Amino acid sequence: MKKNKVYYWSPFLTPIATRRAVINSAYSLNKFNDDYDAKILNFFGEFNQSINDIKKKKIETINFYNKNFLKFLPKYGKFSSRLSFLFFFIFGFFPLFKILKINPPKYLIIHLITSLPLSMLIFFSFKTKFVLRISGLPRLNLFRKILWKISLKKIHLVTCPSKETYEYLKNLKLCDENKLKVLYDPIINIKEMRNNIKKKIEIDEDFYMAVGRLTAQKNFVFLCKCFNKLLKKNLNLKLYILGEGEDYYLINNYLQKNNLTQNIKLLGHIENVMPYYKKTKGFILSSLWEDPGFVLIEAAFCRSPVYSSNAKPGPYEIIKDNINGTNFISNDVNSFINKFEVFLKNSKNNKIILENLKLSKNFTIFNHYMKFSKYLTQ
Repeated sequence: MKKNKVYYWSPFLTPIATRRAVINSAYSLNKFNDDYDAKILNFFGEFNQSINDIKKKKIETINFYNKNFLKFLPKYGKFSSRLSFLFFFIFGFFPLFKILKINPPKYLIIHLITSLPLSMLIFFSFKTKFVLRISGLPRLNLFRKILWKISLKKIHLVTCPSKETYEYLKNLKLCDENKLKVLYDPIINIKEMRNNIKKKIEIDEDFYMAVGRLTAQKNFVFLCKCFNKLLKKNLNLKLYILGEGEDYYLINNYLQKNNLTQNIKLLGHIENVMPYYKKTKGFILSSLWEDPGFVLIEAAFCRSPVYSSNAKPGPYEIIKDNINGTNFISNDVNSFINKFEVFLKNSKNNKIILENLKLSKNFTIFNHYMKFSKYLTQ
């Protein structure tokens, strides 16, 4: 019989890369150690879109609400999304409290919308050990700083997806430094990704690509403006943007207004992007920040030439200019245009591409398991 129950709390509103990291983390614990029994709390149907993958990996989900519940919640807009977060808090409280009191796991791993479990940790005592897994550099307003300062006194562990975030939290002194650990996300499932890469896509033209939610963070309007300038010198350039989000109309309006729809295409959310990485002339990341940048790791594994902003955290730490990719100054149009020629040359340099492939090995599910299981039991 398995000894250590591990539950993952990770509610979200829109498709995000962290969803796959949660699934892969639970999978890694179950796969490599028979003592773990990792399950995913699927409170509001947030993991339904990945249910086939979850079943394939033999991970059990604990469900509480109607499977179509999530689609009725507002997802976009600062005020609307805050209403949904409040909804998560109110309707998630009693089910989560019941789990923690009646049938408690040994560990509760909390991601993303963490205000509920952190608040519960302040006001109640549980046998369960809480683990806060940071997903991206936290934007801490005054309320969140106070919440974290109090709740992290009782936290078992805080894991950071990059060294940059680790240093940031250490300097804030919100918790005992010994509780802070760097833990790379389990992005690469080698066998699974190799199978996904083999799937064919019917595209006959050369193209560059960008992947991510259509949000201000990803800076896709900036990217489109840069390509608009590049197209004045090379009319044959093609850019595919894979993703969906609240900035769709903003980006699409820019493309329409500037007659760019033939050269820059919005493909929407695509579940399997691996064949695109394999076929692209180069992957471009224009984000204002990432932590660490799942798409960078995926592109590296697929041996795509990488052109990335030097934003902190994430890209600055992962992509080293002219060593395993090409960097431009974040949000700087002139830098993007000037370094693009360097990127074209580097995209043909096998040494640079192989260095990027080596980097991706740090983010395999096995490496994640080895470190995570060590941290849990320390």
